[in-house]
Amino acid sequence: MADTPSFAPVGQRYPWSLLAWCAGLAALVLAPLARPGFLLSYDMVTVPRQELVPDALGLGSALPRAVPLDAVVAVMTQVVPGELFYRVVLVGTLAGGALGAAMLLPRASTSVRAVAAAAYLWNAYVAERLVIGHWGLLVAYAVLPWLLRAGLAVRSGERATLPAALVLAALASVTPTGGVLATGVLVVVAALPGPHRWPAASAAAGCVVLQLPWLVPAVLTPASLTSDPRAVEAFAAHADSPLGLVGSVLTLGGIWNSEVVPESRSLWTAAIVTVAWVSLALGGISRLRPTLGRSAALALAVLAVMGIVLSLAGAFGDGLAWAVERLPGAGLLRDGPKFLAWYSLALAPTAALGAARLAASVSRWSAGRVSATVVTGVVAVLPLAALPDLAWGVAGRLSPVHYPPSWTDVRAALHREPDHGALVVLPYQPYRSFDWNDRRTVLDPLPRYVGVETVVPDTLTVGSRRLAGEDPRASAVARALRTPEPTARLLQLGVGWVAIQHGTPGTIPTAMVDDLDPVIQGGDLELYRLRGDPAHWPAVPPRTPVLAAHLIALAIAAGSAAWLVVAKLTRKGPRQPDKVRASLIGREHEE
Repeated sequence: MADTPSFAPVGQRYPWSLLAWCAGLAALVLAPLARPGFLLSYDMVTVPRQELVPDALGLGSALPRAVPLDAVVAVMTQVVPGELFYRVVLVGTLAGGALGAAMLLPRASTSVRAVAAAAYLWNAYVAERLVIGHWGLLVAYAVLPWLLRAGLAVRSGERATLPAALVLAALASVTPTGGVLATGVLVVVAALPGPHRWPAASAAAGCVVLQLPWLVPAVLTPASLTSDPRAVEAFAAHADSPLGLVGSVLTLGGIWNSEVVPESRSLWTAAIVTVAWVSLALGGISRLRPTLGRSAALALAVLAVMGIVLSLAGAFGDGLAWAVERLPGAGLLRDGPKFLAWYSLALAPTAALGAARLAASVSRWSAGRVSATVVTGVVAVLPLAALPDLAWGVAGRLSPVHYPPSWTDVRAALHREPDHGALVVLPYQPYRSFDWNDRRTVLDPLPRYVGVETVVPDTLTVGSRRLAGEDPRASAVARALRTPEPTARLLQLGVGWVAIQHGTPGTIPTAMVDDLDPVIQGGDLELYRLRGDPAHWPAVPPRTPVLAAHLIALAIAAGSAAWLVVAKLTRKGPRQPDKVRASLIGREHEE
């Protein structure tokens, strides 16, 4: 059998019913976004317009965890209002990911592909990552099915599909973890046995180069490249359902933060339904190779194992803690359940094939009285029954809000004196909880809202564990705030502004306020100016290699996208040569 005989060529038309199904699922999840306002949930911080500050490019003292994501958002929100941008991205992410999973089975019936779409979108992984605000990770999650198809097409001899693979890899690489997920897919495809390894290896190498925007500043930053080993235990997979740790992970849950887990995950009835549809994957395993070909089946199997092993690594043994403490960059692996994206990539089409097998058996047993389409249609709604509170913004947890008017005033005041140093926000802790945001926990939105250089603390408290940060400047500011007279030390650290947020948990060193010049007072958000001239804080790491890394990645992504556009306009799209296509079809019929 050909390695990828069933993958449709680029430009295939998708059934309207399948498009409507994927869009409807996304709309059902994101229905609250029909109201105006901004989403603020843990790490998901949406603002009207984000500025291209040095930290967005990795030119700060902190590790580049949101690079190049913040830079992309900053550029896009100069053109598109922030309210619209995030809505388009979230809807496109959920609907596009579901459609991509469905198209992993291009020769299957529409109802079978609808099962794959529902399994990939409507699950605990998506729900928990939405609430915790990992929307950049979900962009990569949505890209993975398309990237796998493109990578397998390259591996089958369609070298002209290489630019499409690189564009998809660039989309997935908006966050470091997304880049790791994309690289893993292409590396696995390149390592498969058979011919055409070099084109696939080129795609994998290009994906590695696309990681330079965060790799280069991570290597050159003064921040520590190793992490607190206690973070492994803090971020390890936890049981979030009655199925226990392993059962929770195998049903795409297991996130470390119990506050973001949908309530239905605690119900035995939901657990039973979840097990029912996940178990369909067992029945679909035997049909994976005949349907997708040897290469696709092997790639999905390897990725599934990788995802499960990494997701459980922090919960079993001390090996990952040892690596995080001693190996630079290993901290990316501490939140192991993120890598269940690889497992979900395999689970969705396998469960759909299991549903097709069940439908065929029921149809034969009932002598055709129950059609296969009816059975697969029922299976397609099982994920919704297993996790009903993913609907309506994960049971209302994703509801838009409006910023208080004082925030606009503070932004305007800061931009009137753009050279007066960096901003520090008190209470000096990373997360907030405001009345106007329904007391939901959120990463402090003020740094992104005001769009100026801000020293942000990176010391985290997870449960009873206080985890050390890596940013030396943030640590120095924390020490300065604990001294009797912090103003002079803050000026030496390049700080010129202090904002105070009232009505959110945390302590404020009120003694230092007397040494500050008030700019805006009397509300929930106050702004003060430090007396004196703040020292110049040099951009770290050096600008030249960091900007060069961004330009190289941008050139690869833009060049690949331009090739695709030109090919489309000239009607010379990335088609498989007739001889190669005939050879593949011939091998398929021979086997």
